[in-house]
Amino acid sequence: MQFMMLMIPNVYRGNKQNAGFVPDPEKLKEMGRFNEEFGKAVKILSLNGLHPLQTGVRVSYGKGKPTVTQGPFIETKEVLGGYWLVEAPSKEEMVKWAQRCPADEGDTIEIRQIFGPEDFAK
Repeated sequence: MQFMMLMIPNVYRGNKQNAGFVPDPEKLKEMGRFNEEFGKAVKILSLNGLHPLQTGVRVSYGKGKPTVTQGPFIETKEVLGGYWLVEAPSKEEMVKWAQRCPADEGDTIEIRQIFGPEDFAK
């Protein structure tokens, strides 16, 4: 089964206050060690951190032409900070690893199973 584990860091909330946020090098090393250990337990297909929402662009669809909004997106309460795309035996295994992640207070990790071809064959 494939899963996407999404990091929603507390520091990316509040938009303008953290416009110049740069991760602590020690926290990056700690996350690197976690990723290395995690990769021994599951097959990591991709993982990356994301720049703060101030550098992003949002394309919204409604009636008529799509609307393009440059970051920051003031109404956003949960902003992705990074992701892991993995193959793992179960959601329970993913929860176990998410609980071991060196996240900061207020951070959230969301785990979502990815639709596979077998899901559409039903």
